[in-house]
Amino acid sequence: MKGIKESPSEECLYLDFSHQIEGCIYPLHTAVTLFLLSYCDCQVFKVCLVPTKESKDISLLESIPPQDVQICLISRLELPPIVQNCHLPAVMEKSDNFCRAGLAVVLRHIIQKSYEADPSKKEILELLGFKKTCLKACAEVSQWTRLCELTIPLAIENFLRESDPNPTVPAELLQLEKKLSEPVRVHNDDKLRRQKLKQQKVAKSGPNLAWEGGNASQKPTEALDFPPRSVELQVAFSKLGVEEEPGALAGREPPHIRKARATDLPALEHMFAEGLYFTLTDIVLLPCIHQFLVTIYKKFSEKLMKFPLLAAWYQRVQEVPRVKRAALQCGIHFLHLPELLSTPNEQHPKLAEALGPEEPNEPSFLGGPRPTMTKLMEKGIGVTFSPHPCPTWTVDWNTLPAAVSPKEGKMSSDRALRKQQQLNNLVYVVSSQAKSGDRIVDFCSGGGHVGIVLAHLLPMCQIILIENKELSLIRAKKRSDELSLSNIWFIQANMEYFTGMFNFGVALHACGVATDMVIEHCISVRATFVTCPCCYGFIQRTSKFNFPKSEQFKEVLSYKEHMILCRFADQTALQLPAPRRLIGKQCMCLVDLDRARAAEERGYSVQVISMEPESCSPKNNMIVGVPM
Repeated sequence: MKGIKESPSEECLYLDFSHQIEGCIYPLHTAVTLFLLSYCDCQVFKVCLVPTKESKDISLLESIPPQDVQICLISRLELPPIVQNCHLPAVMEKSDNFCRAGLAVVLRHIIQKSYEADPSKKEILELLGFKKTCLKACAEVSQWTRLCELTIPLAIENFLRESDPNPTVPAELLQLEKKLSEPVRVHNDDKLRRQKLKQQKVAKSGPNLAWEGGNASQKPTEALDFPPRSVELQVAFSKLGVEEEPGALAGREPPHIRKARATDLPALEHMFAEGLYFTLTDIVLLPCIHQFLVTIYKKFSEKLMKFPLLAAWYQRVQEVPRVKRAALQCGIHFLHLPELLSTPNEQHPKLAEALGPEEPNEPSFLGGPRPTMTKLMEKGIGVTFSPHPCPTWTVDWNTLPAAVSPKEGKMSSDRALRKQQQLNNLVYVVSSQAKSGDRIVDFCSGGGHVGIVLAHLLPMCQIILIENKELSLIRAKKRSDELSLSNIWFIQANMEYFTGMFNFGVALHACGVATDMVIEHCISVRATFVTCPCCYGFIQRTSKFNFPKSEQFKEVLSYKEHMILCRFADQTALQLPAPRRLIGKQCMCLVDLDRARAAEERGYSVQVISMEPESCSPKNNMIVGVPM
């Protein structure tokens, strides 16, 4: 039976466990997490499996891979309270008020902790990719993160459960196959593409060609007698430390290679999921794709022909150091697939059908927003603000501890003053309605400016800060610790991973559709919402939202017309001419009125209010919704 090594600095990692088949643990998020632990040889976490069906049968642990990870079994009721409010996987620090939740956030944290435990493992940190941004963007904003983190694992789980004797191949897998066929762009791709052109010319010329840049006596005949690795693969494996960087990359290219036009250079091909380099994305996909390939190889081998690039990726990943060892520990027995041939023009005929119609490209926005605004006015929809409930109310900042004030953050005194003015507006609305025992969630909390003030002023309420950016949340926790606040939780996660009930949802300057996500989350639990939108120009269709949102606005405006309002709503900066700022303010109001009407259609009383003083921010609208 697997035991637990207690450690003073140990963090607890909580994973769902539904069942296992042929050594693979389900759900696949759990299999992915355990695979990364083995890949990193990470021993810094206490791993707890949480059965989806309550069970304390310890014998379940005997056959659970990986064999070098210490695992225990706990019931869902034994989870810490903060973790009970989150989707798993989740990581809990020794302090009982800081949690990380969601697959991408947890995996990135495992990589960081593994590297901190042994800084010599630089190849582990390389999993985070260029500028350490791999899978950093949340799934609602990044289609790529959503595909890898959510839709592919779920699609494969559904495919494996399919009882149809001839199940349909998941469209998400066809989408990934298409992604692998696209040209790769990297920061030094011109240099690499010239090296690839040189390699192609050498290969076409045969063994009698004098070596480029030298004479025939210097020709590396062995490189010509056997097919060399592609430039992409050489570069990819040099990054992993398996091979030295190709020597030719460091030297000066022959004139005809240097002078070749960029349009004549060959495109770089995918070696791994995100391009040339092995990253966390490949770790996420490998256990999922393995289970998919095992199933179709055994039962529907003819379907393999649809995935030549995915099969090639699967074989290539096996060459990466640590992968075979991690796979062995996790009970993954790799298949040896036949080489599947395809040409760039020989894409799957039903791919477009499986993926659905592409969104039409919207034409460039021409002219201003006046025709759209006039169209709304003709239907009785005008720029209208509700009166501010208490425009002169203010927090008594001078009597509060220093750590409560935004002045403690890294900002100028002028900006700190404006931030205090913004907080006055939100804090008044929440504090005037909150009752003892209420839960208040500060979504997109950043450094905790809203949440920390509320936690200090409302000690009988539970305050929960949710933020995807780790450093911002760590700064907020430091400020909270200085104040010895006991009524506050910190959750690093995409807001979709927070599943708890709450009474109020607040968000100060949640960018683009993040405001719509906050409102939707509040409506789903019938909570009051107080939001100040920002970055209207980033509003766009997503997998969950379309615009306009309300039936009233849909009857008048098209998507394009609504986007015109959104683009001009961002033109409220103080340096702009006053007439232009006025138009921007009016567009802001109309965009937020659409949000308000959509909430009203779902049983809310909603007001769009202009914050006081209006100079506190160029984005000074506040949307307040109360369930009826």
